[in-house]
Amino acid sequence: MTSPLPAAVTAILLAGARPIPDPLAQAAGVAVKPLVPVGGEPMINRPARALLDHPAIGQVVILTQRADLFAADPATAWLADHPRVRFEKGGQGIASSLLALLEGGDVPFPILMTTADHVLLDRAMLDQFVAEASGADVAVAMVERATLLARYPQSRRTWLKFRDGWWSGANIFWFGSDKAGAIVSLWQEVEQDRKKGWKILAAFGPFALLGALLRILTLRSGMARIGRKFGLVARLVAMDSPEACIDADKPEDVMLIEAILQR
Repeated sequence: MTSPLPAAVTAILLAGARPIPDPLAQAAGVAVKPLVPVGGEPMINRPARALLDHPAIGQVVILTQRADLFAADPATAWLADHPRVRFEKGGQGIASSLLALLEGGDVPFPILMTTADHVLLDRAMLDQFVAEASGADVAVAMVERATLLARYPQSRRTWLKFRDGWWSGANIFWFGSDKAGAIVSLWQEVEQDRKKGWKILAAFGPFALLGALLRILTLRSGMARIGRKFGLVARLVAMDSPEACIDADKPEDVMLIEAILQR
């Protein structure tokens, strides 16, 4: 059973740059990846519009190292002028940037965080995620492999295996209260190993690691156990839409996204 929709959710849109040059940005001749054209416009525009058009979203905070680039580009200048959008300075890591933002005290909970390369983000995804995440201190959107491959068998993702399937992140996160700070702090510690699933699991304790390796944990029960460890409510949101875990990370992703947009 889901909780009533909150009146105003703060959305954080990650639009930063990695320390090393991004291949998509280099190929497109733009300074940062969020400005890479996808479907005829900079990729950041579509998730930004999806957030601003959703009735549960209040303000949109764009976290980036180079706000000036978006204001200077005619295709994204509308973001700098929008009354419900503000830019905040990001650092080199997502978790450290988020912690700094939360410690500033002027970003109200609940918070929904997503990424500028989540080009296919839409109303249906946000409806499901906000409804199912509401009431949790922390929630993470994931897509089960069968859901994705049933429609897009050619798509390649990073998967974590549990007893209830193979799961991939959908780049949508929920921070429902200040209790989430403990999880974000841990995230900061393992951020450099985000593609190495066993290291992330190990950070939550040996039971979580062994549970995944021996397949004695479902992802849902694992999330609940992690929540209890930190004294909070942690929840998995298993997304219905396979498009929820397709982001614009590689050239083949962009080709797939543009084909979906054309349909």
